[in-house]
Amino acid sequence: MQEFQQTLGAGTLISIAAGAIILLLVLIIRFRIHAFIALILVSLLTAIAAGIPAQALLTTLTSSFGSTLGGVALLVGLGAMLGRLLEVSGGAQALADDLVARFGEKRAPLALGIASLIFGFPIFFDAGLVVMLPVVFTVARRLGGGLLLYGIPVAAAFSVMHVFVPPHPGPVAAAELLGADVGLLILIGLLVAVPTWILAGQLFGQWIGKRIVLPIPDILSGGENSNESLTPPSSGTVIGLLLLPLLLIFINTGLDFARAQGWVSADATWFQLARTIGATPVALLISVLAAAYVLGPRRGRDGGTVERILDSALGPVCSIILITGAGGMFGGVLRASGIGDALSNALADIGLPVFVAGFFVATALRVAQGSATVALITAAGLVQPAVQAAGYEGAQLAAVVIALAAGSVMLSHVNDSGFWLVGRFFNMDVKTTFKTWTVMQTLVGLLGFALSGLVFWLA
Repeated sequence: MQEFQQTLGAGTLISIAAGAIILLLVLIIRFRIHAFIALILVSLLTAIAAGIPAQALLTTLTSSFGSTLGGVALLVGLGAMLGRLLEVSGGAQALADDLVARFGEKRAPLALGIASLIFGFPIFFDAGLVVMLPVVFTVARRLGGGLLLYGIPVAAAFSVMHVFVPPHPGPVAAAELLGADVGLLILIGLLVAVPTWILAGQLFGQWIGKRIVLPIPDILSGGENSNESLTPPSSGTVIGLLLLPLLLIFINTGLDFARAQGWVSADATWFQLARTIGATPVALLISVLAAAYVLGPRRGRDGGTVERILDSALGPVCSIILITGAGGMFGGVLRASGIGDALSNALADIGLPVFVAGFFVATALRVAQGSATVALITAAGLVQPAVQAAGYEGAQLAAVVIALAAGSVMLSHVNDSGFWLVGRFFNMDVKTTFKTWTVMQTLVGLLGFALSGLVFWLA
C-alpha cells in the first residue's frame, strides 16, 4: 500500500468515519444490501472521501482485504473442517453428553465457558471460537433455550483471554513497549480476565440469552446433522483432538515468550521449525489430519467419505470468510486514512492522567479502525513517553497495560472483523449483533478498566 501525507483536519476525518459507518448501517439494515457488497462499496467511498490517491485506492482496498483473509480464511476453513468431523462422527454429541452429565444442565454454559477460558490461554480468539462452536451448538440443541445462553459465555471467555493475558500478541507487545514484567502481567491479567468474564460473559450471557432466543445454526454441520455414526468416539478422544492444536499453539507461544526473555536464540533452526509447527494454521492443519484419521478410517469410514465430510464444511463458511475479509478492508481503509491518529492525537492533548488517557486513546483507536491488537499496540506507543516520565513500575505498570487492553476491546462495530465473524457464525443480523456482541465487548472493556484501576490505585 502506498503511503501518502494526510492533509485533512481531525474534525473532517472523524466526520468522514462517522458518515461511513452510518451509510454502511443504512445500506445493510434499511436497504437490505448484502454486507459483503456494502462493505466494499463503503470502503471505496471512504477511501475517496479521505483523500487517498487514486493510484493507491485499489492497493489500499485489496491489501487490507488480503491481510485479513490471510489470518481468517485458513483458521475458519480448517476449524470448520475439524468441527464438521466432530459433528458427523458423533464426537461433539459425546462431549456434550459428558459435560451435561458431569455439570448438570443448568451449569452447562458455565462448563463451556470455563473450558474456553482454558483453551483461550494460548489460542487466538477466532481459532478457539471456531473449534469450540460444534460443541456449543450441540449442547444448545440438546438443552434448548437459544444459542446465546451458551455462545456468549464462550465468546467472552476467548475474548478476555486474548485481550488481557499474555502470551497473546497485543498484551505482549504492549508490555515490551512499556517495559512491564510479562510474568506479573500474566498474573494481573488473569485476576482481571476471570471476574470480567463472570460478569460480561456468564451473567450477561444468561440475561441476554433469555431475552433474545436465537435458533441453533447449521453452519458447521453442513445442513441437518447426519445420523450416520459407525463408532462414535468417546468424549476423551474428542477432548484429545481439541487439546492437540492447543498444545501445539502453546509450544509456539511459549517459545516466543522465551525469545522475548532472551532464553533462546531466534536464529536457531530448531526454534524456527518448532514455531512453524506451532503456528495456528499449521497446528489446525495437523489437528484436522489427526481427526480425519481418528474419526475416519479408525471408525470404519473410507477415504471418500472423509473427503465428502471435509468438503461439506467449506461451503457454508465461505460467506463468513468473505464478509470478515471485507470488514477488515473497511478497518484498513480507516487506518490508512489517518482517522485513528487524528482521534488519538486529539485525546492526547486533553491533559487527562496517563492511566485514564491511555484507556480513552485505545478506545478511540478501536472505534476508528476496528482491530483490538492494533489499537492496543498503537496506544502503548503513544503513551510510552508519558508512562516512562511518570516512573510507573511493577503492578502499576502492568495495570496501565491492562487499561490500554480494556480500551482496545471497547465498542466493537462494523469495522471490526470479529463483529462479522461472530455475527455470521451465530446467524445474527446487524442489529442483534450490536445488542449482543457489541454490548458484551463494551462490558469487557469497562469492567477491565475498572479492575485495572483498582489494581493501579492499590499498588
